[in-house]
Amino acid sequence: MAAVGPVVEEFAARMLADLPRKDQRAKGELYVRGLMLDGKRKSLQPMAERLGVDHQGLQQFLRNSTWEYSEVRRRLTGWAVEFVRPEALVFDDAGFAKAGPASPGVARMYSGTLGKVGNCQVGVSLHAATDWASAALDWRLFLPAGWDDTGLDDPDEAAAVRARRARAQIPDVARHREKWRLALDMLDEVIGWGAPARPVLADAGYGDSALFRQGLTDRGLVYVVGVTPTSTAHPAIAAPVCAPYSGNGRPPVPTYPDPPATLKALVLAAGRSQSRWVTWRRGTHHHPDNPAALMRSRFLALRVRPAARGVTRDTDRVVPECWLLAEWPPGQPEPTDYWLSTLPPDIPLRRLVRLAKLRWRIEHDYRELKDGLGLDHYEGRSFDGWHRHVTLACLAQAIYTQLRRTPKAPAPA
Repeated sequence: MAAVGPVVEEFAARMLADLPRKDQRAKGELYVRGLMLDGKRKSLQPMAERLGVDHQGLQQFLRNSTWEYSEVRRRLTGWAVEFVRPEALVFDDAGFAKAGPASPGVARMYSGTLGKVGNCQVGVSLHAATDWASAALDWRLFLPAGWDDTGLDDPDEAAAVRARRARAQIPDVARHREKWRLALDMLDEVIGWGAPARPVLADAGYGDSALFRQGLTDRGLVYVVGVTPTSTAHPAIAAPVCAPYSGNGRPPVPTYPDPPATLKALVLAAGRSQSRWVTWRRGTHHHPDNPAALMRSRFLALRVRPAARGVTRDTDRVVPECWLLAEWPPGQPEPTDYWLSTLPPDIPLRRLVRLAKLRWRIEHDYRELKDGLGLDHYEGRSFDGWHRHVTLACLAQAIYTQLRRTPKAPAPA
């Protein structure tokens, strides 16, 4: 820390410049230093002990201090645009395991961290990513329906939820919204901060929502999103037809004569012979059969027309085409992963695969955020405190990223 102190000080000063008071900016830098120091737990008390300060000051800084974390994220976005130069904007979410019921948004939900349903919070995040780095630009804490009194009919139950929200200091504007809606909210926010229009990536938890995909299209953004094989589509050559009009009632509208097929069925009908070997990057696991650690597999891409409500159609009721990408590894009886993409029809297959696989960077950096920087170690029960903690953890990771790219830090004063 002594060696990289000037980098931490300069970066924190730039990112925290909008905090209204000098003591807040000092506490913010101190908190970032605490997250970067060695130590298994990065909750307030052990972190304060390592820093040699009173943990109540840090607690006050997170829970009750009057500083706006969105302004810090706006500055972080500006840094990421210039330093990371993102190829894509990536959505993901993370589970934060909890023991009790008091933390804001906590409920029994599926957590990828736990690998099962458990008592946890879920945070939705938006990242600027390239192969060599990513930066988390924005966050939303997902509030399940049980945390929203406006959706409850029982007055007693609604009153209990309001009391629970008050204890967690949840603002009135924060309500239950599906994760994909939170994702679109964040996308609008970061683009307003100056984030560039880049292909949007997400897993099937978002990609299976036709409304999410349409929301991206309505914003003029292309995407490569994971989908489940049971999602349905028409082949690209399919066209709607209009039934003969008898002259009575409303004239019929064009419809597709055949029902849509599952994505899995469309790929299996095309056959393994249509797949091609694609190498999308170099990994780190070298072995005699793959000394260069090449990441490669077999992929095939088909043009399809997704079948789902909420998708905008042309005036003649034609569903727009997009790419269906499937990975079919050697030795597997069927494809293992599926994506839908609105990237251009003439895009090279390798480029399409590279973007589909770029989410590995977020998964890698999530591990650093959690294991090294205490992303999920916050033990407070404040809505704003949670958002401030994850914001400062992302500042610490951004400093790591900057040091890795330019490792020669200035000498201490």
